[in-house]
Amino acid sequence: MSVIRKYEPRVERRTRSMVIRGVDYCINEWGDADAPLLFYLHGWADMGSTFQFVVDSLKAEWRVIAPDWRGFGRTSQRSQAYWFPDYLADLHELLNVYSPNDPARLVGHSMGANVCSLYAGAMPERVSALVNVEGFGLSDSDPNDAPGRYREWLEASQATPEFSSYPEFTDLATRIRRRNPRLSEVQADFVVREWAVKEDDVVQLRADPNHKRPNAVLYRRAEAEACWRNISAAMLFVSGASSPFAEQFGGVESLPFPASQFCTIPGAGHMIHFEAPELLAAQIEAFLRKPL
Repeated sequence: MSVIRKYEPRVERRTRSMVIRGVDYCINEWGDADAPLLFYLHGWADMGSTFQFVVDSLKAEWRVIAPDWRGFGRTSQRSQAYWFPDYLADLHELLNVYSPNDPARLVGHSMGANVCSLYAGAMPERVSALVNVEGFGLSDSDPNDAPGRYREWLEASQATPEFSSYPEFTDLATRIRRRNPRLSEVQADFVVREWAVKEDDVVQLRADPNHKRPNAVLYRRAEAEACWRNISAAMLFVSGASSPFAEQFGGVESLPFPASQFCTIPGAGHMIHFEAPELLAAQIEAFLRKPL
């Protein structure tokens, strides 16, 4: 069996523990304390440390703060349910710690981008610039589905959800590369060793399976879009040319984000920070330099 060489980060990552609203958070940090500050918020079932490829591709000096959301990665919290507004409240507290006096530059991917967009609309004075990477929101719900959804939630609470497990890290890496074909073997090995841990000869994801429980409350897209329209920060919306979500929601330019620029990363799907970190880093820097 060939040995996969280890990915060597260009910029060293540090971690620190911090209690945020009763949760023991893992915070990933890169860069010097006096460098321009930006925050990265990861997507569902991901973690802050896998932003490493983008950090390594940044040309300028930045101080990057990337938490592992509650119940993901190395942030500890086992809960029977996860309430989406908790992510906004956790972000608010994080900004109060790292940037109490200045509006923040936010970069978010997928779920993290949706958190950023809601937060920037609810607290516009706290955000100076926002890079939304594939944060399209969800499809609207039908209020008539509420009885069935509550039933689904109640019945699911009686079962114990599980994430898939794998015999070896290489099995998980193969699956990730199948979904993200531009990810190299070395990068995939880095991702799986961040995402997962081997216990009792089984590779398991660092994620609370209770994230898989259905949400009891239906998603109301009109409310999300009301928050989006209230964003005052300059915003860049980044989508992958091979991502299915832009077409699903009628194209990126139909999204009701004010004062927004839009760009598409060629050849990349939803996980742009895996498949095209250099191109994503270039777009982030070109945009964020303007408010500096």
